[in-house]
Amino acid sequence: MKIAVASEGKYVSGHFGHCEGFTIYDLEGEKITNKDFKQNPGHRPGFLPVFLKDLDVNIIIAGGMGETAQQLFNEKEIDVIVGAQGVCDDVIESYIRGELKSTGSVCREHEHEGHCNE
Repeated sequence: MKIAVASEGKYVSGHFGHCEGFTIYDLEGEKITNKDFKQNPGHRPGFLPVFLKDLDVNIIIAGGMGETAQQLFNEKEIDVIVGAQGVCDDVIESYIRGELKSTGSVCREHEHEGHCNE
């Protein structure tokens, strides 16, 4: 399984589309087998779900995400977890323990970029 975390440095980004990049974790069961970083190739409508699907990502984790993006990820059979905050490695460990749950929040206004998960 591959999980992509929208990242700003070592932290979860507040909005996936405008993040610095994606920290991608390969999991086998409850063990992280690889961790890699992919630079965000740019925010263009509908592009990032395809980009991450091409990387074989199964789950995207972000602080916030717009409704259309969430729908596009669902169409690509990529699960969406929003409302995450903190250090990416800690968030993945929380996911592995079964403690990370999506808030289901939808970011509707891009004027507050960086504050979508609040």
